[in-house]
Amino acid sequence: MPPRHDRDPTGAGQAPAYAAQQADVVVLGATPGGTAAAVAAARLGRSVLLIEYHRHIGGMAASGLGKSDIEHRDLIGGLFREFTERVLAAYVARHGANSDHVRLCDAGYYYEPSVAEAVFEAMVGEQPTISVLWGVRLASVERSGPAVTAITVVDRASGHPSTIHGRVFVDATYEGDLYAAAGADYRLGRESRDAFQEPHAGVVYFDYQEGVFLPGTTGAADYRLPAYTYRLCLTTNPANAHRLTEPPAGYDRMEYAGYFNDLAAGRLSGPKTLKPGRGYHPAHFDTLVRALSVTDIPNQKTDVNVNPRPLGFPFPEENRGYVEGDDATRQRIRRRHRNLTLGLLWFLQNDEQIPPEHRRIANGYHLPLDEFADNGHFPFQLYVREGRRLVGEYTLTEHDMTTGSRRHDDAIAVGEFPIDSFPCRKRQPTDTQVLEGYLGMLDALTRPYEIPFRIMIPVEIENLIVPVAASTTHVAYSSIRMEPTWMALGQAAGTAAHLALRRGVTPRRVPVGELQRLLSAEGQVVTRPRSLST
Repeated sequence: MPPRHDRDPTGAGQAPAYAAQQADVVVLGATPGGTAAAVAAARLGRSVLLIEYHRHIGGMAASGLGKSDIEHRDLIGGLFREFTERVLAAYVARHGANSDHVRLCDAGYYYEPSVAEAVFEAMVGEQPTISVLWGVRLASVERSGPAVTAITVVDRASGHPSTIHGRVFVDATYEGDLYAAAGADYRLGRESRDAFQEPHAGVVYFDYQEGVFLPGTTGAADYRLPAYTYRLCLTTNPANAHRLTEPPAGYDRMEYAGYFNDLAAGRLSGPKTLKPGRGYHPAHFDTLVRALSVTDIPNQKTDVNVNPRPLGFPFPEENRGYVEGDDATRQRIRRRHRNLTLGLLWFLQNDEQIPPEHRRIANGYHLPLDEFADNGHFPFQLYVREGRRLVGEYTLTEHDMTTGSRRHDDAIAVGEFPIDSFPCRKRQPTDTQVLEGYLGMLDALTRPYEIPFRIMIPVEIENLIVPVAASTTHVAYSSIRMEPTWMALGQAAGTAAHLALRRGVTPRRVPVGELQRLLSAEGQVVTRPRSLST
């Protein structure tokens, strides 16, 4: 194997290092799921090439998503639990076991982006058989019959191509790029209610507070996707603040004016029921700062989501064309989301129509100088909440996660996060309660559920495993789409790749019992406990 390629901070590219390369396992996408797949395969003795579009690994977990979306911590173990243990150890080593920073990291489940990235880099760097290619985009996929045999990637800075041969490939991208280029079938958008008899499928208006469907719900299929955003890391420490001194390009305050209507209508109040660990800041309730959902993390920083509940939420439909677009299209859409996000922050901090007290609160939060220094202190990864969804040997549906009754002989992980889809459409003239497509934390309906290995296996393509943009419906994807769950699936993918090579079979023929035993030995929870059967 060639040596690990370090990032080039100048962005000048790595043309001299690019020649035809090969590995036992080729992983496209250094997301948490992809990183887990690479580490799992390498620890089992396989050579691995981990390939990433950005010059950072860790995906959303290293790009502003500073809290782990997990409801039942005992149901996701393995490499994800190791990740949290390493995060905790990093804070203990730096600040002491009794520090507020350790308290705020909550046993390693809450963290700064830079800490998460350092942990991922350590997990990868400890494996001498993992090489990393940074800053490249997928150009094409080669097949021999149904089997993927090689991919070509292009350095984004220099334009130099590199052809990479592998024995097993893992598509760990958020978008499902590798399997789409290989010709696998996929779904994009929302199924109708009739497709899988899912109550929450298709066009839907759902009162998440009362748990009832509202007028306008048709259940019809369409091509809309849940809104993308950026997940911000903001600091409350003035000495660490990178303050905005001007609005972003194309700023239009009218894109945020709907929040004034939300404030007047009481839609910026707190949730009906405050739940422990949700990170709510009561001081933000009934202020325009409630356009953001703010959670404290260590070192005077915050994990900041854009609150999808207000009707003025401006991000739905801005992702149109992203998934199937070329690189230039995706870059344009990412810039648009970045400018919308910075524009919202500028609006909250500076707009003269906003009450002074609200502006004062908003001006307590700024981009941090010590995060994302090579990207203007702004996260590098767009929050792609849903892209393509594989058509696999099994399709996970709403019924798998709400009845609690389905068990799978090939279960390799347990999902547990509530169905939770961001809005799919901007405010319509008749909208008075919720935005269309929003399914907000349906924890009263969702039960821990087993995830079968088959959702990672394309129907016809061989030598390919898909742990991230896997085979589910839109509704089911809104639960499985959490980084801890994807790390569990990634670990299963890397382990399955190893078994396929050891047994001399394609991934779909891997002996599942042996796969389950290997995962269990590494602390992965592969089946739902009997106590959670209802």
